[in-house]
Amino acid sequence: MTGEHRREGARQEDRGGQEGHERQEDQEHQQHQEHQEHHEHHGHHDHAGHHRQMIADFRRRFFVSLAASVPILVLSPFVQEVFGFQLSVPGGTWIVLVLATFVYGYGGWPFLKGLVQELGDRQPGMMTLIGLAITVAWGFSAAVALGFPGRPFFWELATLIDVMLAGHWVEMRSVVQAQSALEELAQLMPDTAHRKRNGSTEDVPLSEVQDGDVLVIKPGEKVPADGVIVRGSSQVDESMLTGESRPVPKEEGDELIGGSINGDGSVQLEVRGTGEESYLSQVIELVRSAQADRSRTQNLSDRAALWLTIIAISAGLVTLAAWLVGRFAEGTVATA
Repeated sequence: MTGEHRREGARQEDRGGQEGHERQEDQEHQQHQEHQEHHEHHGHHDHAGHHRQMIADFRRRFFVSLAASVPILVLSPFVQEVFGFQLSVPGGTWIVLVLATFVYGYGGWPFLKGLVQELGDRQPGMMTLIGLAITVAWGFSAAVALGFPGRPFFWELATLIDVMLAGHWVEMRSVVQAQSALEELAQLMPDTAHRKRNGSTEDVPLSEVQDGDVLVIKPGEKVPADGVIVRGSSQVDESMLTGESRPVPKEEGDELIGGSINGDGSVQLEVRGTGEESYLSQVIELVRSAQADRSRTQNLSDRAALWLTIIAISAGLVTLAAWLVGRFAEGTVATA
C-alpha cells in the first residue's frame, strides 16, 4: 500500500507540475500578446501624434509667412502696376529684402530640409525642385537688392512658399483624418466580455476570450467578438461596419460581427473569431496596409517628379549658359 501511495503521489505531483507549467506558459503568452498589442497601439499613436505635430507646424509657418508676405506684395512694383496704385516707403527695398529673407528661412525651412534629405538619398523629387526654386529666387533677388542688375522676384518667392505650405498643411490633415477613422474603428471593440463558464458568468478582458467561448451580450452592449448566436434573439446595429442604417434582426444560428451594437434583446454568442481573425481587425489591417503600401500612382508620380526636376534644372542651366554667352558677346561687340 505504501508503494502504491507513493506512486499515486508522484503521478499527482507530475500532473500538478505539468498543469502549473502550462498555466505559466499561458500567462507568459498572454503577457507577450498584451505587450505586443500595447507596443503596436503606442507606436500607432506616436505616428499619429507626429503627423499632428507636422500639421501644427505647417499651419503655424503658413500663417506667419502669409502675414510677412502681405507687405512684400504691397511694396512690389509689379503688384502696384497690376492693381493701379503707387506706394513708396523709405527704405522699402531693404524692408522687402528682410521680410523675404525671413519668409525664405522660416517658411521655406521644410522644403530646404527636404532638399537636403532627397539629395542625401540620391532621389531628387518635388522637395528638391521647390527648395532649389526658392533658393535661386531668393539669392538672385537679394543680389538685385544689393545692386546687381535685374528685376527681383521677392513677391513670387513669398507666394510660392505660402502656396506650398498651404498644400502640405491640407495634405497632412487628410492623412490624420484617415488615421482618426482607423482609431474610431478600433474603439468599436469593448474592453471586457461576459464569459459563461460552468453555469456562471464572469467578466474577463477581451484578450482572454478564445474561440469556442460562450459570451453573454446584454441589451445595448457592443459585441466583443465574431461568432454565432446559440441562444436568444435581438436587433443588432451594424451601421459602423456594414453601412446598414437599420438594425438587423438576429436569432439563433445567425452570425454577429464584433464591434456591432446589440439591441434590446439578450443573446449568447459562441465565439468564432478573436484578435487578428476578427472581421474588424481584418478591416483595420487592410486599411493600414493600403495606407502604408506605395501604389502604382505614387511610384508614377515620383518618377514624374524626378524627370520634372531634371528637366527644370537642365532648362535653367541652358538658359543661364545662353544668357552668359549673350552678355559676353555684347561686351565683345561694345569693346570692338
